[in-house]
Amino acid sequence: MSTPSEPRPQHDGPALEPIRVLRPRRTDALAELMREFQQDAGREPAGYESVPLPGKPPAGSEALTQELPPVARESRRRADAAPPGAGLRRAAVAVAVLAAAVIGFGGALLLRGEHPEDTAAPAPGPPRSAASTPDPAPAAPTPPATAPVDPDGAGTLREGATGPEVTDLQQRLLRIPDVYRDGSTSGRYDPTLTAAVARFQLWYGIRGDETGVYGNDTRAALESRTPAGAS
Repeated sequence: MSTPSEPRPQHDGPALEPIRVLRPRRTDALAELMREFQQDAGREPAGYESVPLPGKPPAGSEALTQELPPVARESRRRADAAPPGAGLRRAAVAVAVLAAAVIGFGGALLLRGEHPEDTAAPAPGPPRSAASTPDPAPAAPTPPATAPVDPDGAGTLREGATGPEVTDLQQRLLRIPDVYRDGSTSGRYDPTLTAAVARFQLWYGIRGDETGVYGNDTRAALESRTPAGAS
């Protein structure tokens, strides 16, 4: 534990100024050391020898020069002795061989295409004996032709029909107002009669038959509105 310092007595005289002391530096030793270094730089130090840097031989020295091995010299001599046109001759021979192979392959294809029957004709099979040949099966009997069934029912009349039934249809339609006005009674189911039948089906709501076809539903509706013998 520090103790408080005793108070110093006050100085009654004038204040003291700091004194700066100048003294010369000792540079003699440094100068001497520099001189010794310069002297040593001019001569080789004891115990060491100078070694040339790699890749940079001293002038006039052939210590780093190496002679080529005999194999390399022999290869170089053969390359120098080869005639200048040897490579071209080898390339020409290779091209000639390739061209001959292509021509031979093309000729084989042409010969095969000129005689397609040689490969397309099947090989003949072994002859059959008369005893082993089976008799041909009898033909199935042809069923009798049946008349096509009309989807609108029997007695249906359509465009292209002729006869007395068509005449009766025309006469009945003439009795219906504005359905077959000034129509013909020639007995031929023509486009005009087809349009009249379609008009009758539309006006009276007949939906059981095809449009313009005089089927069972249209016949029943027309006969109910035009009884036989009525003028």
